[in-house]
Amino acid sequence: MNIAGIRSEYMRATLDEREVARDPFAQFSSWFEAAVKAELPGPNAMCLATADAAGAPDARIVLLKGFDSRGFVFYTNTLSRKGRELAANPRASLLFFWGELERQVRIEGRVQLVSPAEADEYYRSRPLGARIGAWASPQSEVLPARAELEATIADLTRKLGDDPQRPPHWSGYRVAPHAFEFWQGRASRLHDRVRYRGATHGSAPGAGQAWIIERLAP
Repeated sequence: MNIAGIRSEYMRATLDEREVARDPFAQFSSWFEAAVKAELPGPNAMCLATADAAGAPDARIVLLKGFDSRGFVFYTNTLSRKGRELAANPRASLLFFWGELERQVRIEGRVQLVSPAEADEYYRSRPLGARIGAWASPQSEVLPARAELEATIADLTRKLGDDPQRPPHWSGYRVAPHAFEFWQGRASRLHDRVRYRGATHGSAPGAGQAWIIERLAP
């Protein structure tokens, strides 16, 4: 197989830094709605990149479960590998890739746990099987056999009933951005890239300040 020969030409759209929304959350909302409207598979799937205390990187796909001007929220077991990494190094990068629209969005920011009330509300909205699973799975730990997990699920299903409370080790994280990059594929790999950032490196704009918007070379 000639992997080097696999390529696509991007021709769908353009992105002009003079025409984007002044607020990156508004720009993201517009692109996200377009991905949903296009009925793309998993439009809320995003790559979450973290690093441990020593700086060793790690990445995986998680699902976006909400966003507003405070940031982007996902839920997980806080004792998992990503939970341990975020406890040691509370910074993360998110990547959305909507290939059919030839678009990417990169987001960088600091991470904090959502409030217990927010986590409780989302937990109650999940299907019962997923709620039981949050109790049953020692996420990221070695599992001798799937049969062991299934036995634990069966046991907890009997014990917890049909209205389990949220496990203390399961919650949500909010990524509060200090930088966004919107990427639109263009012909000949001369892609359009527009970045939003705060005036101070690693910080979002303060009260009354605007985001700095700039074009990056492809």
